[in-house]
Amino acid sequence: MVDSRNKTTATDGDVGAFLDGIDDDQRRRDATLLAEVMRDVTGEPAVLWGSSIVGFGNHHYRYATGREGDVAAIGFSPRKAQTVLYLSGGMEPYTALLERLGPHRTGKCCLYLRRVDQADAGALREIIALSYRLGTTR
Repeated sequence: MVDSRNKTTATDGDVGAFLDGIDDDQRRRDATLLAEVMRDVTGEPAVLWGSSIVGFGNHHYRYATGREGDVAAIGFSPRKAQTVLYLSGGMEPYTALLERLGPHRTGKCCLYLRRVDQADAGALREIIALSYRLGTTR
């Protein structure tokens, strides 16, 4: 039998301790900056999802197959080579904002930044706000 539950769920983990524990100085600064901006934009507290994702807000989803679950409306993870932002709604809604953002890569619902502090701050805030809005209104 296949387990269809989310492997990444909200925890009661200490977000501050997680951020303080990031070894790489640049990743730690980027993560702290993102946490502050996401908290400011969403008005939500930071929640640790699984062991390495900091999320804000909640998005409940239900597929036609009956599978359902919860994910953060907007979140990020400080990975070794780059910071990953997990966005709601796929990448299409962000096209114009990404043109202004600066150096980045994208995946299906992920935005990859090597240096968060080098991204256009206005575009980044708008991307976060859009993801939060898309994630909480579905």
